[in-house]
Amino acid sequence: MQSALPVARKKTAVTRSAPNYDAVLADVVMLVEAARHASARAVNALLTATYWGIGRRIVEQEQHGSKRAGYGEELIVRLSGDLQSRFGRGFGRANLFQMRAFFLAYREILQITSGELVHAPGSAKVQTTSGLFAMQDGMAAVAARFPLPWSHYVRLLAVRNPEARRFYEAETLRGGWTIRQLDRQIGTQFYERTALSRNKAAMLRRGEAQQRGDALTPEEEIKDPTRSMPSSPGITCHESWKGAVA
Repeated sequence: MQSALPVARKKTAVTRSAPNYDAVLADVVMLVEAARHASARAVNALLTATYWGIGRRIVEQEQHGSKRAGYGEELIVRLSGDLQSRFGRGFGRANLFQMRAFFLAYREILQITSGELVHAPGSAKVQTTSGLFAMQDGMAAVAARFPLPWSHYVRLLAVRNPEARRFYEAETLRGGWTIRQLDRQIGTQFYERTALSRNKAAMLRRGEAQQRGDALTPEEEIKDPTRSMPSSPGITCHESWKGAVA
């Protein structure tokens, strides 16, 4: 008696039967990517506002503190040690000097947002819950004034010419430059080349084009730059201390 041969089961292929599946997938991917980039921008804005606020507090303490030489530098050294013990290496002396320089370079924000910064950071009311919410609201108002990530402002601080710095900041906003684009444009003296060009509009259009390696992932955008970036080229701690940034 012959044994029965096994019956081969017909394999059923998993197919995307919905005719519009690819369009749905594309839309969902676009939504997720947009949300990730928006989240990165929001976090970066708050970080930048926080660093501006730290710089402000340092300058205020210097103005109301001891008049003896070296007090401001001692303040930063002490702050750096205490902050690093609590929050890690992102608050080294070089970074605190950069935050101080950042406030001095953009101190006009203080006048613009003076009505929204309800309590000074050092006031006793900040210790209360209502004071904390007021500070958060104030920082949100400051964050709205800084549309670029902190890493961009750190790079801009190295530009000595105030007009050139404003140019790079405006072009970064207009063209959506990543930090790599901004660094490349500053390094190749894009401001000077544009100023000398007879066809400035064409130069600005060329400046908008990204090159290979310019793009950043959302993860790279959201990374806290104080933990990965060295001090800005051209700015030393002592130069920052002297208010070298205009």
